[in-house]
Amino acid sequence: MTSPSTGASPSAPEQSASDRLDPTLIRLGVILVIGAIASMLDTTIVSVAIDGLSREFDTDISTIQWASTGYLLALSAVIPLTGWAVERFGARTMWLFSLTAFLAGSALCGAAWSVGSLIAFRVLQGIGGGMITPVMQTILVRAAGPQRIGRIMSIVAVPGHLSPIVGPLVGGAIIDSVSWRWIFYVNVPICAIALLLAWRGVPRDTRNDTAARLDVLGLALLSPGLAAIIYGLSQTSRPEGFGATPVVVSLALGAVLLAAFAAHALRTRITPVLDLRLFRHRSFTAATLLMFLGGMSVFGAMLLMPLYYQQVRDKSALDAGLLLAPQSIGTIIALTYVGKLTDRIGSRPIVLTGVAIGVAGTLAYTQVQPDTSVWLLSASLLIWGIGIAASMVPIMSAAYQGLEPAAIPRATSAISVIQRLGGSFGTAVLSVILQRQIIRHADGGESDPDSLTKAFDTTFWWVLGFTALTLVPALLLPRVKKRKSAEPAPEPATAKR
Repeated sequence: MTSPSTGASPSAPEQSASDRLDPTLIRLGVILVIGAIASMLDTTIVSVAIDGLSREFDTDISTIQWASTGYLLALSAVIPLTGWAVERFGARTMWLFSLTAFLAGSALCGAAWSVGSLIAFRVLQGIGGGMITPVMQTILVRAAGPQRIGRIMSIVAVPGHLSPIVGPLVGGAIIDSVSWRWIFYVNVPICAIALLLAWRGVPRDTRNDTAARLDVLGLALLSPGLAAIIYGLSQTSRPEGFGATPVVVSLALGAVLLAAFAAHALRTRITPVLDLRLFRHRSFTAATLLMFLGGMSVFGAMLLMPLYYQQVRDKSALDAGLLLAPQSIGTIIALTYVGKLTDRIGSRPIVLTGVAIGVAGTLAYTQVQPDTSVWLLSASLLIWGIGIAASMVPIMSAAYQGLEPAAIPRATSAISVIQRLGGSFGTAVLSVILQRQIIRHADGGESDPDSLTKAFDTTFWWVLGFTALTLVPALLLPRVKKRKSAEPAPEPATAKR
């Protein structure tokens, strides 16, 4: 097939150059990552400060935990709105808005004078934080094109994989050395720098003034439905677990609202706020299922591992954070290769290999003892980190295959919602399993290192099961990507009619 302009097929070097990560694209990725760092670190930084905030405001844990729950609910509720907002106002405008909202929320949180004001300002912070990641992904996918998604996503994935490790370390250092207010104030200079860089470095995009009108009914059903599900899952830490009244009521309400939204989304003539019709694409469906199951295992394991080191091995929060560092090291090692391999041979073989590596890395934690070698556990965590990168990063490349450019913002919102639900569900389920196992193995109502170890062993088997379950949607991913030929074979004369 000939080129319309030259009458000749493009050469191999020209095709290779079009696939290369040019300096402009890399610079755009760095600018966006700087903006996303504060949001990615915020949740894990605040998690280590909950106990200190409880003492500061002279309130109980059940009240102060709303500083985290309120942020998470706002984050979940705003994500479905992001796709429409990007189409209507432009990705650059929404990027600047999300950074500004996050900066303002952070500054106000740092100045909070009561637990009520802190919770309210965390909600504002969550509105900005919820938009940051999907808007960043939309900008990058549009700029990179289908042939370079894997490599650019490998670059921007680094902060996300480092945040569970770096966040607790930074939060612990701030709490121990300066005022708790700086766990929020630290976001202000980062966001200010990110805004300046974005103003100069993020290209203006064409605003679609004729974009479909906002699906108000869909938003009124979906956002409260997601918030109810997330809230219900966050309350499973109660002694009654999933049987607690707030949990049952919230999950039931969320399920009804989501079912009503699904019926509406499949009937409405306007573009729904979460386009369920995207699931007609096999690669998108498989990728979102992987995101959900992967979120369950990754976020669930990141809850269990520091607890094991603190409760069984009697390590401090800082020491537990340091002992989790091998996971980030393994992830960074894998990210240097995963993106290129994904763009070269496709997502499916990389994801299947990553799942197998993740299962191998989890095995040692199903056999932990109070005196298990830290070196063995660190090596397993390193392997597990490699598996995370190999199984999760290529999914983004697969998710956008076959989608029209106009569908990218809606697809990004859907992926973010499903991944958030998977992480929340995995964390809630595994915390309940662990709690039940601790009660079961307690000797006379008291837990010792041996009984705690048995509880963690059983719970880690569930993590391994969630990880292995991702093999099912992984098999639905597209097969090996066909490479473009530099000199395509001439078409038969009768090929076109």
